[in-house]
Amino acid sequence: MQKMNGISASPGIVIGQVHIHRDDRLSIPENSISKEMIDSEIKRFATAREATRAELGVLAKKAEEDDNITQKELVKAHMLMLDDPEFISQVHTNLGQELKNIELIVYKTSRTIINMLKSSGDEYLMERAEDIFDVSKRILMNLMSKETVSLTDFSHEVIVVARNLLPSDTLGMDKRMVKGLAFDMGGKASHTAILARSFEIPAVLGLKTITANVNNGDILILDGNDGVVIINPDEKTLERYKKIQHKWQQRELHLLSLSELSAETKDGKLIKLQGNIEIPEEVESVLAHGADGIGLYRSEFLFMQPSSIDHEEFQFESYKKVLIGMKNKPVTIRTLDIGGDKFIPWLQGDKSEENPILGWRSIRFCLSRHDVFKAQLRALYRAGVYGNLRIMFPMISGVNELDEVLKVVEQVKYELKKDGANFNPDIPIGIMIEVPSAAMTSDILAKKVDFFSIGTNDLIQYTIAVDRGNQNIAYLYESFHPAVLRLIKLVIDNAHNAGIPVSMCGEVAGDPLATVVLLGLGLDGYSMSCFRIPEIKQIIRNISVSESEVIAGTIMEMKSHSEIEEYLRSWMNEMFDFLSIST
Repeated sequence: MQKMNGISASPGIVIGQVHIHRDDRLSIPENSISKEMIDSEIKRFATAREATRAELGVLAKKAEEDDNITQKELVKAHMLMLDDPEFISQVHTNLGQELKNIELIVYKTSRTIINMLKSSGDEYLMERAEDIFDVSKRILMNLMSKETVSLTDFSHEVIVVARNLLPSDTLGMDKRMVKGLAFDMGGKASHTAILARSFEIPAVLGLKTITANVNNGDILILDGNDGVVIINPDEKTLERYKKIQHKWQQRELHLLSLSELSAETKDGKLIKLQGNIEIPEEVESVLAHGADGIGLYRSEFLFMQPSSIDHEEFQFESYKKVLIGMKNKPVTIRTLDIGGDKFIPWLQGDKSEENPILGWRSIRFCLSRHDVFKAQLRALYRAGVYGNLRIMFPMISGVNELDEVLKVVEQVKYELKKDGANFNPDIPIGIMIEVPSAAMTSDILAKKVDFFSIGTNDLIQYTIAVDRGNQNIAYLYESFHPAVLRLIKLVIDNAHNAGIPVSMCGEVAGDPLATVVLLGLGLDGYSMSCFRIPEIKQIIRNISVSESEVIAGTIMEMKSHSEIEEYLRSWMNEMFDFLSIST
């Protein structure tokens, strides 16, 4: 038995047989050519690109049939790479200079680009190298008349283990038979991870050596919740995980009975429970888990597509799809929140800030790039006629910044009206409270917007001065730090005094340990990963507001994170069997 830890890329727990997907290590021939042969090699390159275009066309047709925007845009991005004039020009130049066969030239040219992206140290660029590899490999396979190994013909259910899986392989695999994914490489931002979440297939990535440690037919436990895989478990471990898996499955079935029920406390207060999403295809999961709406649609993924596409139209179609899919339930879309740990090179250019977490990011970026900001706002206001949309602005630090944002909003509405566009001018506007200065002036800010949403991920790191991505000081990142709880309480009170609702969309919102405290502090709504909703709903339905207020009052008198957490854990264990899946 061997346990390996990786990155949780898509939730769920599965137990099954290993199928190792070997990515074909192409043996690239090396031959010298004469100058007279250059034209014929260029023709071979063009023919291979056309064959690749046909293959991508099949995937595009499948994406259309599935009506999956993520799949459509991925194929479109690969088509753009296939026709990238810079890549084609570089291949032609290298061919003329080196006088080697076209297979070797394509291989070397693509590897130069891939190595440059991988050595950038930037997660987004490193993941995009995967797409370059995907397209170039298809061209090489066609140049060498080799067939791609299929993931479509399985006679039984499997867990696919691979060094990595090309995004196009993920699109084409048999999703009925593939029950889990475990890869050596990859991270949460990879297209493969995003597709796995879209397909609701449990996945653990970044395992480094999983392919070297398993054989076809081995039994694998894959825990996508905690990012763990166990190879050939002993009987005791297998039985324990079967119980955990059964509990997880029962939980998923239980949500069907809860999906029609509201998150109403024992004394009759209705609490809004909403889902966080990144791609349109997650709408189905939001509805299946009984959410009251979408409390946070992170729009960053839409901007990861190439700069050459029409971003206003692309965003409009994506927002429209989500709004229609949510059947008039509220959808809160956060405007572009890049910078810090999220970098998009075609927008930001150089990544050279000394303190990116405190730098040119989020709303600051948008206010300095009106072209990008206005295109997004135009798409949002146009899409607003198709459902119950709310627009939310991130990282507002004070009144002057908010006034600047509202000024741009009015400009966009004026321009849309002047253009004769069909749009909804009355979309509610809110802001995320994630900077201490915003929390401290929330009484002023509340008079200018329709709602607040507390973003605890950043609020915690800014309040305690702890970089949440730094493993050396991760122990200082305390959700229940008294300063954080006091700021949350201040924001809630100021919002209610101004007559506006306040929700929370950070990780704390989906933490069962925090549910009762937040309820007692007066929070109106929680937004979280969809699979967390049933558990939080169950807790809320089994407690009264008055009980939660007593707990919150006790907590607010305590002096440290450890004291608060110990008290909460003890009280919750006494009241609920609330830790749904624990290994």
